[in-house]
Amino acid sequence: MPELVYPPVIAAAKAMFRVLDLKITIEGAHHVPRTGGAVMASNHVSYLDFIFCGLGAQESRRLVRFMAKKSVFTHKVSGPLMRGMRHIPVDRRAGTGSYNEAVNALKRGEVVGVFPEATISRSFVVKELKSGATRMATAAGVPVLPVALWGGQRLWTKARPRTLTRRHVPITILVGEPMDPATYADANAMTADLKTRLTALVDRAQREYPESPAGPEDSWWLPRHLGGTAPTLEEAAELEVRRRSAAADPWA
Repeated sequence: MPELVYPPVIAAAKAMFRVLDLKITIEGAHHVPRTGGAVMASNHVSYLDFIFCGLGAQESRRLVRFMAKKSVFTHKVSGPLMRGMRHIPVDRRAGTGSYNEAVNALKRGEVVGVFPEATISRSFVVKELKSGATRMATAAGVPVLPVALWGGQRLWTKARPRTLTRRHVPITILVGEPMDPATYADANAMTADLKTRLTALVDRAQREYPESPAGPEDSWWLPRHLGGTAPTLEEAAELEVRRRSAAADPWA
């Protein structure tokens, strides 16, 4: 089936990045296989992470099919694009169907993108990971590639205003070495190692990032342990609990 939607979307994104003069650094792109299935498992700091993670596969000329919540596919603007790019909708109330669809895509030789933290990390450090990424890789017999993304939160992230016209922002994309599911006792052991590797990659991206906050009011995008004012993991978890409670309260 010809790719009628994905290439123009990529071209538009790259054009926008050139206009904004984003300073994009990609390392480890050679780890993405040029043929065959693979899971790209990325940390999640921004609503733009789909685009940046996908850029990590461009050197290998691969199009990444991302797993995303179903509501994105039913939206009148994003829906046609997501369906046209053949991404995979996830219904969290009935996840078996999307899991099976992803495994089948991997077996067909597709690259599937997953954010195993499930939601954006408000603390900007790696949260506990869901095991879906490693279970899919194990079922399909394909490698998992840890991917660290950093900088995109300065453009658009949870609980912050969008600043999509901000120029010259550095963006870091690090693709780690492939993890072979055959070398692990089970998917849980692989998930634990994925978290270790992903945490190390994200920490490296943060420490080598070429810019520092311009001042105290600009330090929100840096994690607490590196001197920023982002919430800790514990504080971020409490914020999520409050958000879900408010969403469930018809008087909120």
